[in-house]
Amino acid sequence: MRTKAFTLIELLVVIAIIAVLMGVLLPSLRAAKEHGQRAVCLNNLRQLTTAWIMYADDNDGKLVRAQTSSNDCWVQWDDEYDEATKQRAIERGMLYRYCPQKKLYMCPSGVPGEVITYAIVDAMNGDPAAGKPLKNRVQIKNPTLRAVFVDEGRLTPSSWTVYYNRERWWDRPTVRHSNGTCWSFADGHSEHWKWEDPRTVKLGKTKLGDPVNPGTSDPYWSRDNRDLHRVQRACWGRLGYAPGGD
Repeated sequence: MRTKAFTLIELLVVIAIIAVLMGVLLPSLRAAKEHGQRAVCLNNLRQLTTAWIMYADDNDGKLVRAQTSSNDCWVQWDDEYDEATKQRAIERGMLYRYCPQKKLYMCPSGVPGEVITYAIVDAMNGDPAAGKPLKNRVQIKNPTLRAVFVDEGRLTPSSWTVYYNRERWWDRPTVRHSNGTCWSFADGHSEHWKWEDPRTVKLGKTKLGDPVNPGTSDPYWSRDNRDLHRVQRACWGRLGYAPGGD
């Protein structure tokens, strides 16, 4: 009795069909995964900002310290930065009593190994090197437009910095979630911003110390950059300079 079997041509046709289907489906699956991660990140930021607001309400409007190297900051930086220390950094923070779910402190697309991927911007009681930070919620005008948290990707000893009075990046723009990043605002809502200027994406993806990249002080990355202007307005409320100057 003769056994039926695929011919070589039929097998190659089946493989070709599977390859075409994979080529069609994989981008859709990647996009669905990305949208899911972005939704989680936006929810995390809303939860953290609610905790940030509750802390202020319980402390006569005082904003929690954004610099993570201070004693009464939102999370506590430690130089001995192993996995256990990263977890304790959350527990020692001033927002932990209001937001005790540690998974909310990390974006699912953050840097592998990190458990804290968000940062508070300088303007919200952070480092005064680049501008004059606010100290109390009553000082915040137009809270729907003023940024609080940004998805930075990792925990650092300071708040997230961008200049107020110079047309320059300081900390590099974060690039994730389809070439953008997520922010939260002082009224409690969160948003995803997709970068419009290709220089922003290029800078965010360039490694520190790369000789091809002179750094964020180079005007090439910043001059007439709509993304930079948008970020500075969200952080500081307005620009402290005339765009296009030195």
